[in-house]
Amino acid sequence: MRMRKKVFASLPQVERGVSKIIGGDPKGNNFLYTNGKCVVIRNVDNPAIADIYTEHAHQVVVAKYAPSGFYIASGDVSGKLRIWDTTQKEHLLKYEYQPFAGKIKDLAWTEDSKRIAVVGEGREKFGAVFLWDSGSSVGEITGHNKVINSVDIKQTRPYRLATGSDDNCAAFFEGPPFKFKFTMSDHTRFVNCVRFSPDGNRFATASADGQIFIYDGKTGEKVCALGGGKAHDGGIYAISWSPDSSQLLSASGDKTAKIWDVGANSIVNTFNMGSNVLDQQLGCLWQKDHLLTISLSGYINYLDKNNPNKPLRVIKGHSKSIQCLTVHKNGGKSYIYSGSNDENDGFSGKGHTNQVSRMAVDEMDQLVTCSMDDTVRYTNLSRRDYSGQDAVKMDVQPKCLAVGPGGYTVVLCIGQIVLMKDKKKCFAMDDLGYEPEAVAIHPGGGTAAVGGADGNVRLYSIQGTSLKNDEKSLEAKGPVTDLAYSHDGAFLAVCDANKVVTVFSVADGYAEHNVFYGHHAKIVCVAWSPDNEHFASGGMDMMVYVWTVSDPETRVKIPDAHRLHHVSGLAWLDEHTLVTTSHDASVKEWSISYN
Repeated sequence: MRMRKKVFASLPQVERGVSKIIGGDPKGNNFLYTNGKCVVIRNVDNPAIADIYTEHAHQVVVAKYAPSGFYIASGDVSGKLRIWDTTQKEHLLKYEYQPFAGKIKDLAWTEDSKRIAVVGEGREKFGAVFLWDSGSSVGEITGHNKVINSVDIKQTRPYRLATGSDDNCAAFFEGPPFKFKFTMSDHTRFVNCVRFSPDGNRFATASADGQIFIYDGKTGEKVCALGGGKAHDGGIYAISWSPDSSQLLSASGDKTAKIWDVGANSIVNTFNMGSNVLDQQLGCLWQKDHLLTISLSGYINYLDKNNPNKPLRVIKGHSKSIQCLTVHKNGGKSYIYSGSNDENDGFSGKGHTNQVSRMAVDEMDQLVTCSMDDTVRYTNLSRRDYSGQDAVKMDVQPKCLAVGPGGYTVVLCIGQIVLMKDKKKCFAMDDLGYEPEAVAIHPGGGTAAVGGADGNVRLYSIQGTSLKNDEKSLEAKGPVTDLAYSHDGAFLAVCDANKVVTVFSVADGYAEHNVFYGHHAKIVCVAWSPDNEHFASGGMDMMVYVWTVSDPETRVKIPDAHRLHHVSGLAWLDEHTLVTTSHDASVKEWSISYN
């Protein structure tokens, strides 16, 4: 029996100077955005509730709900458009199209959910409009000679369509079938976003020139420039109308967002988002009473109309692949720490400059991490502060570490084992004759088990400030990828590249206790449950198994734990809660029960 509890979704993937589209569902409950090959759907009231769609083969740029709410269309950098079901957990694919060969930058549906307009950077053409169920054309998107960045369709009849392009122009179309009517050349720089008001009476265009123009939704005639001249001091990347069509939210590179009263042509609110370049605002969405913006940091901000200088909440998380994670209990609460090569984890100070490859929490409540920047760092978890004096430089790149009682850390570097005590190097072993890959220290201290690429596990005694080879080696079934002692120290679980987990009984002189088969590909991580009777393994087959030590046949299988990428880390929050992470940048929490 298994049940998925939570998905900790990744943040939007953003790049400087490029608009980031956030879509909203028609009922106003969810919002969605893209990261890598994933579409992330989150509940707007409780963003911890998330769902991730992972079926694109290439990086996804934009995703939008159909007005019916039953489907989502998502477009990627290769020009593939996928239309998929939102009502089922499996998100079955309904249709897939290739409207042009090149990046899809934006898309829009007609209000009856039957037609879709897609724009971007094709080779011969920059846009297409077609029937969602047959792909047959319902018009031509012409009138631009450069990449089209944005498209929108009036949600009331008679239908109108508008586009914005890198040729500094917006274009206006009537239909269906949609025909080019005229170009609007009011902007002096790239047009980043065009959006019709929900009632269809107006549409707005926003540009890198800092201006927003308002036009009549039916005729395309210019009504006004918001703010009379420039609406923002920097380029404007996104705009979103209020549900009642009276106000407009804008997001700018000048590190502000603004709310405009469109009828009165006046500013209602200016939200100052900070002074750092990462506080540039690249996306926005007005969803029911929620005002969301996306910063260049990837953070999602919930704006507060009553306090424009402090958001109601800021959602942080990872936006790059997560390599490892660990769990730390503090005051009865469990905290999950995950390591990645982005610096988005709420710690102050400077962290590792490169990918973090391994982490653990020691008895002094320090998070001990090793990274490709050739350092081992000790971070105080009660202070949550990366402080420079606690970084220890290694001679060669560290790739794995384990912490034990008495202030000991054993670090595996390329071709070398280093013993550290109280944050200082005290001993190194070179010329090992094998390549060390994984290490664990017995919970009682005194022994370090090191797994090698040669398929053996060697035991070393920790004696004062030195390591001694016990001349005892255990045979795994293949090159060792990870190993872990049970919390009571009774067992050592070793997983290998030949898809096997072998458990050794410590008290019986490390005799082989049981062997566990089931993975279809190399196993990469193993973690013991606090009950010492179960352990989990994660593999390149994207599978996670929870095993019972006493009975290899009794196992709980979590298939497709992470659809796109293999599981890269496991940790238990408590006896019934397992946390998994992956290179898809998400962390998932599963509750496990044994019948």
